[in-house]
Amino acid sequence: MKIPEFVKEGSVIGFAAPSFGCNIEPYKSGFESAVKRFESMGYKIIIGPNCYEGSGVGISNTPDKCGSELNSFMAEKKVDILISCGGGELMCEVLDYVDFDKIAKTKPTWYMGFSDNTNMTFLLPVLCDIAAIYAPCAPAFGMRDWHKSLQDAYDIFTGKTDTVHGYNMWEKESLKTEENPLEPYNVTEKKTIKYYNCDNNAKFSGRLIGGCLDCLNMLVGTKFDKVKEFNEKYKNDGLIWFMESCDLNTMGIRRALWQLKEAGWFKYVKGFMIGRPLCFGEELLGLDQYNAVTGILKEFDVPILMDIDLGHLPPMMPMVSGSMAEVTAAGNNISIKYKHY
Repeated sequence: MKIPEFVKEGSVIGFAAPSFGCNIEPYKSGFESAVKRFESMGYKIIIGPNCYEGSGVGISNTPDKCGSELNSFMAEKKVDILISCGGGELMCEVLDYVDFDKIAKTKPTWYMGFSDNTNMTFLLPVLCDIAAIYAPCAPAFGMRDWHKSLQDAYDIFTGKTDTVHGYNMWEKESLKTEENPLEPYNVTEKKTIKYYNCDNNAKFSGRLIGGCLDCLNMLVGTKFDKVKEFNEKYKNDGLIWFMESCDLNTMGIRRALWQLKEAGWFKYVKGFMIGRPLCFGEELLGLDQYNAVTGILKEFDVPILMDIDLGHLPPMMPMVSGSMAEVTAAGNNISIKYKHY
């Protein structure tokens, strides 16, 4: 696995919008604030041509223009890290225009984002053997006061730490609005980790891979589905799957996991880390967020940790997709130690 060089003071941070851009509030002000903050920290900034675009369908611009923007950064090594402007709906349509072959042959660049950005943070390790960071998108770094999770993401891509820990509280209702775009996370709910196939603690290691389940299940069976080859290449390491969901309800979560299971994606799995779903607390016909997952994954007889700090209900621990990791959890505490190789 190729691990990009850590970002140093004076390095170049690029911003791109392969999914939604920052053309409306509160994202526009959040993005502009993030740019100013990184500039004040001594970084050089390159803003891609789609960052303020909103002319596309489910993404910032046309798929070919979004792909061209990614290629200009990732395949030509113009920046030391590329941070996505946001998630969205149809980044999958951009993939045909991304030159993964050229990216794989270029000196690796960090890519960071989450949600729809799974299409890059997952495929970069799988197709290019390049690690990526599943973590908040650019506007989050513009909030008035960084939450510890944002500092953790920064410390990961700058190499200041190799270990992240979970957080005590999480946000159920955001206070961020068009009028107040720089509001910090409104953490009001106590974090409680649920354990399955293990007692109230677990420890496992392996190569970390995953992302947003809404996107992962769309890749199954496509020409971008090289998970079988990825699994075989890293079978001696074993795989740790991290997953979270956005638009899926409990039935959708179960269907998506069934699809990934039947496609053989979970071969050699050592453990699962499942984030809080956006449908947190919902139940359909007796199916809640827990048995939606365990009904499919329990047969693998490995630890399943649920409601961890990951996904669309912040804060989220930064996940280095493709890196080796050691997960340690006990009670409501969890830590991930990365071994960058």
